[in-house]
Amino acid sequence: MTLLAVEDLTVGYRGPRGLSPVVHQVSFQVEPGQVLALVGESGSGKTTIGHAILGLLPGNGEVIGGRIRFRDQELTELSAKGWRDLRGRAVSLIPQDPGVSLDPVRPVGAQVEDVLLLHTELDAAARRKRVHELFGQVGFTDVERRYRQYPHELSGGMRQRVLIAAAIAADPDLIIADEPTSGLDATVQKQVLDLIDELRERSGTAVVLVTHDLGVAADRSDLIGVVQDGRLVEGGPTSSVITAPVHPYTRKLLDSVPSRAARPAVAREPGGTVIEVRDLRKVFGDVAAVDGASFEVRAGETFSIVGESGSGKSTTARILTGLTRATSGRVTVLGTDATTLSRRGFRPLRRDVQIVYQNPYSSFDPRFDVFDVVEEPLRSFAPARPPWRRRAAHEDRVIAALEAAALPADFAKRHPRELSGGQRQRVALARALILEPKVVVLDEPISALDVSVAAQILALLRQLQQERGLTYVFISHDLAVVRAISDRVAVMRKGRIVEQGPVEDVFGKPQHEYTVGLLDAIAGRELLVGAR
Repeated sequence: MTLLAVEDLTVGYRGPRGLSPVVHQVSFQVEPGQVLALVGESGSGKTTIGHAILGLLPGNGEVIGGRIRFRDQELTELSAKGWRDLRGRAVSLIPQDPGVSLDPVRPVGAQVEDVLLLHTELDAAARRKRVHELFGQVGFTDVERRYRQYPHELSGGMRQRVLIAAAIAADPDLIIADEPTSGLDATVQKQVLDLIDELRERSGTAVVLVTHDLGVAADRSDLIGVVQDGRLVEGGPTSSVITAPVHPYTRKLLDSVPSRAARPAVAREPGGTVIEVRDLRKVFGDVAAVDGASFEVRAGETFSIVGESGSGKSTTARILTGLTRATSGRVTVLGTDATTLSRRGFRPLRRDVQIVYQNPYSSFDPRFDVFDVVEEPLRSFAPARPPWRRRAAHEDRVIAALEAAALPADFAKRHPRELSGGQRQRVALARALILEPKVVVLDEPISALDVSVAAQILALLRQLQQERGLTYVFISHDLAVVRAISDRVAVMRKGRIVEQGPVEDVFGKPQHEYTVGLLDAIAGRELLVGAR
């Protein structure tokens, strides 16, 4: 029996020039208990499809044509009251961003209880008891404490579990899960997806999983639909689509997955030590964010530090770049003892040690155009000049830095808000390169990017390293990416390095149980690697 049938769905958004279609004649079916993964890059239309199914299009969105049938109901014809009765009870949503989806001024338990208040006849005591049961189902302990907590008191994975609890509260027949694990660590991602799987097995709930992560789709779905430019360009059983893709766009997405890409065979002898860390500690209050870490980084290599959120890897990166002072231990950077240097004291090293952040947009001055953003490090070391003379003096170097980051010269006139995520990351890389540094620290540089854009950034990093002899310290929670780019790797847990060595050894024969757990949590590893 078909639970959900989407036939020739066409959706548009209304703008100054009228109604513009963004989803074109999409059709698929989902049976009870099945998981359909809609995969594609940002802007492909997959989230619009999910929101159309739930009647949650924004005010300027409109279903132009086609049908959406849920059991015996035509959803495109439902009234507002009909949607209130159906949504949350029979169909529900797990949204992408719990930080936006949860009310910051109400306890999370009360927010889950809202679903029960709307769709059940339970009294207050029974509703509270049911929320406790739901919190237990999603893996919480001390459920009454969690009930009373506010969103800011929970981690990202915990907030996502709250949203899952709300989505399953009324035992729906269909869940639309919109990027439910985006930005989560691999182990937390696995826990969240396991919860959805358990619900499906226990209740026969069907899931439409909207994701750009092919690993998640490969691991967790029965069917895959590949969405490009608002069109379903390929669909079928997951194993068939992954192992024998037909459409060129599907093949492009699969070829961009780090676990499928062979590591480039680059013959290079390791250089001398450029960074040496011994017994590094950083304490915030009574918490040791970094606790006795020791490692060294050699010239011309990529040294990666991996671990979950809170492991201490980003704090380590900030110490290496002089943005945070160590509590104790020794950090030698390019022959200089940087352990006790202030930010001002670290300044002479700034030419040679640069950092690229996870979210470059937040590190750009909102008043700046791209030229100003890329030129900013030069201004720190150049004599003061009038703006017009300064820009003229620096123009050649700014253009050269943009071109090195694979951006055309005319991008200098644009504003970062006009650029895509991948283009902004290239601008951040150009800014880091303009001083011609020896070391670049990359803190989660591709975690928010689509798989194909991430593959382009990784290829660019390899090219720049070969051309310029750059040394990279690469910070990431994504072990598939680390495997594709690294020479050596250190695994951090709770501020300590539990394992380190050549990437082939650490990934091929892990010695620590924590490393084994991280590797086991990589989504789609067996199916995607086996499909090569």
